Amino acid sequence: MGNSNLTSLSRIPLGNGAAIPVLGLGTYKIPEGQAVEDSVTWALAAGYRHIDTAKIYGNETGVGRGIAKSRISREEIFVTTKLWNADQGYKKALAAIDASLSRLGLNYVDLYLIHWPFTSHHRILGKTLGNKRAETWGAMEEILKSGKAKAVGVSNYTIEHLEEMKTYMKIPPAVDQVEFHPFLYQKDLQEYCNEHQIVLEAYSPLMHGKRLEDERIGATASVYGKTNAQVLIRWSLQHGCVVLPKSMRKERIFENSQVFDFVLSPEEMAALDSLNEDYHACWDPTKT
Repeated sequence: MGNSNLTSLSRIPLGNGAAIPVLGLGTYKIPEGQAVEDSVTWALAAGYRHIDTAKIYGNETGVGRGIAKSRISREEIFVTTKLWNADQGYKKALAAIDASLSRLGLNYVDLYLIHWPFTSHHRILGKTLGNKRAETWGAMEEILKSGKAKAVGVSNYTIEHLEEMKTYMKIPPAVDQVEFHPFLYQKDLQEYCNEHQIVLEAYSPLMHGKRLEDERIGATASVYGKTNAQVLIRWSLQHGCVVLPKSMRKERIFENSQVFDFVLSPEEMAALDSLNEDYHACWDPTKT
């Protein structure tokens, strides 16, 4: 995928007949109501066809309204939402997808993810309590079979969690959505996912702005007359990832989509790769 053939319409096959658009709008921390409705509307008008939300974001209703307002056919729009920790477990997960679909105003989502590998953050003697991963994944497989989700996957899963899944899964995850950017270049995880036909999705590709102004990124951006954000998005795309930049500003949403008219050279990619310092702008699932 890391070539000049990438376009705003490019999709990556998920192995189930579906295909996921390589660029999506992330909606984390976009407030419910008009703010998220506008963001979704602007993104779809700018050519995005992939919207990512989650129950815990508290904005599924607004996301659904933005999608409806666009009047773009449902088949063209790829919608992702996620199962939160409190809803892990077989029966709870089956109820949670129905509640999410109700809030979204949709009959199905294109992708349903387990948001986090743990159901509890309480530990005793170093062991995490309430591991319902196997039970929950059983529900995810049922949700897939029911057609309420066209694909199912996970988020924030490490190689260890994905290896554990082999002991209980009947259907492998289509996607693993993780924090991914040059300062957290998860090369081993990406290679693992490539080997196992799991699509890697990059959330927080702009690091919540925390390292966005790094002059080394700026040096590359200046070569192409692009912003640092555009270079970061392009870097993830050329690594074969689905990328989910988030913004509430109309001009930024549009700007973030203008990443298909330049190609980073192998040397520029390697230079950005070398910025890795295992820096988490969000949370670190290996330390939960």
